[in-house]
Formats: sequence, structure tokens, C-alpha cells
Amino acid sequence: MTPATLSTTVAATGLAFPEGPRWHDGRLWFTDQHARAIMTLDDAGALTTEAATTDLPGGLGWLPDGTLVVVYMTERRLMKVDADGITPYADLSAFAPWHCNDMVADAAGRIYTGNFGFDLHGGEPPRPGDLLLVDVDGEVEVFAPGLVFANGCAITPDGATLLVAETFAHRISAFDLDRRGRMASRRIWAQLGDTTPDGICLDAEGALWIASPGTGELLRVAAGGSLLARCTTTGTPYACMLGGGDGRTLYVCSAETDSPEDAPRLRSGRIEQTRVEVPGAGLP
Repeated sequence: MTPATLSTTVAATGLAFPEGPRWHDGRLWFTDQHARAIMTLDDAGALTTEAATTDLPGGLGWLPDGTLVVVYMTERRLMKVDADGITPYADLSAFAPWHCNDMVADAAGRIYTGNFGFDLHGGEPPRPGDLLLVDVDGEVEVFAPGLVFANGCAITPDGATLLVAETFAHRISAFDLDRRGRMASRRIWAQLGDTTPDGICLDAEGALWIASPGTGELLRVAAGGSLLARCTTTGTPYACMLGGGDGRTLYVCSAETDSPEDAPRLRSGRIEQTRVEVPGAGLP
């Protein structure tokens, strides 16, 4: 079967470097990383700055009580965002040798988060790093060692499997979870050729939408690696998320550069979107 081909329209512009999108409470939430802001986009296309951060913000997630948690990348910490402002939640610095990155929270409030593992922008060659688990009491431990630039992540609606993009290994890895949220087994979900998987999101049929900045496209991929659809974008796609009222809007975070120096100056970041047939996992 020939993969479907989609294209996007631009929903918002003027961002520095949008990343970490999540659909929550009827809005698209994301971090404008190099502008140091947590933002939302509503269905009318209005952008709102929800909080200003003092460090580069990475991934986002929510605890069971509704508290927002954000990754502080260079400080290598998780921070809570609530009515009292932005306050520390968990210190990852003893476990993460370089910048922390994306994260996902499960229904119990356990948080899985990756880190670069090496100086990406300083030109160091890739080397493996650890995927971390922050338990419900805020304690940090190594969940899985040896990931090659752990990046976008998603948990299946039944809470049984964690999916993680390993950007520079060109693959998606799957971790089956026990009832305590620890790794029961580990396997390759899909090997992706020259694709560089960054942000990912899971749909209701169990396929992943994968943003690949290295090849400049989004791919919809089934377990095992079969290509189901391809989506072209205006800018280089770094992350994606399904949402909207019916769960069938695919949002894309794109930009012309991820350079910490150039992104705040160029403001080439966009939120793009397109319509898809299969809604997001756990959405309508």
C-alpha cells in the first residue's frame, strides 16, 4: 500500500524554538525553548505565554493533581509550575551528564525523562546516556541505561509500554512496564533507516507520528517500521502532537534552526497543523 501524503498549514509564527508539545485541557501546550517560555495555542489560533522560565524549558507533563511539571534542561532539574510560581520538584544532575530533554508522565505521576548524554551543540560525538525515572515521591533512579540521545516519548493508554525515540540510533525503543513502572523488558519497536526521530506521538491504532529533523519530514510508522504516511512541513519539524476537539489535528513544532545563538534572533519557529484520519491515543 502506498503511504498517504499530507502537508501542513501554518497556525502560529514568531517563535524561537517550539518543542515538547502536549495536548491538555483543550489546548496545545509547548515550550518555546530558546525564548524560555511555556506557551499554549487554542483552537482559535491564539498564543498565550503561561509562564516564563529561568532556564531552557524542555518536556512537559502533569501530575495526577493537575500540577504542571517542566524540564529545566541545563540545570538538569524538574520544576513544578503552579499558583506559587515555578519551584523545584526533582534534581536530575547526579544522573544526567549533560542537558535534560523530553519527558512523559504516567497516570500515577511517575516521570520518565531523557538527557543528551554529550555536548550536542559543542560538537562532541554521540555517546549513550541513561533514561531516568522520577517516582511519585520525587526520588530519581536510572530506568534504562545506554540510550543514544533519548528524545520524544509516549506511554500507551493502558500504561503498559513506554516508547522512546533514540535520535542518533535512528530507532524507537519500547519498554514494557511492570506494575511499579519499572522496566520488565526492552526491545526495538522500529528501526528507521536514516530517519532521526525527535518528537513522537501515539495514535489510536498504535502507530507513531515521528518528527525527523534530519530528513525534514514527519512519518507515520507502525510497530516494526512499516511506513503508513508521510507529511511535509514548511519548516524543519522537531516535534508533533495529536489533539483538537476530535483528536485528529496533528500539530507540528518546526523551526529553521535549533541553535541556541540563532533561534532567539531569527524567531523562525512555527506551529503547523494538518488533519489526519486516526485520532490520538486516548483522545476522542
